[in-house]
Amino acid sequence: MGDYAQPLPVPDPDSAPFWAACREHRLVLQKCAACGAVRYPPGPRCPRCRAREAVWIEAAGRGRVYSWIVVNHPVPKEVYAAEVPYVVALIELDEGVRMASNIVGCAPSAVRGDLRVEVVFDDVAPGTTLPRFKPAPDETR
Repeated sequence: MGDYAQPLPVPDPDSAPFWAACREHRLVLQKCAACGAVRYPPGPRCPRCRAREAVWIEAAGRGRVYSWIVVNHPVPKEVYAAEVPYVVALIELDEGVRMASNIVGCAPSAVRGDLRVEVVFDDVAPGTTLPRFKPAPDETR
């Protein structure tokens, strides 16, 4: 962990358990206690049935690239210039929800739709760990 210049997440009452699990290198998701719908991002009500009760479940941490962009022109330049090029992706987790994150561990040109990925955790600052994704070991292409 060095000097991390990018913006950091600010946990709120709904997302605090998610970020606490990330600090433990675990990926968790909310699941509605009433209808069983898995949801991300965490929120106070189920988007399917509007129930307030939820439980946290351990996610497999695997999924597929649903969509992605390669950032070559950082904005703001002062903060992200050393990072380019980098990939921002929408990951469809095996649990059925989509999560925005970065793809790491491969060249940006190697990222493609349906690429199987798995979560890795990046301890970026004291008390802050970000989930990122890398190609899964069983990915053959």
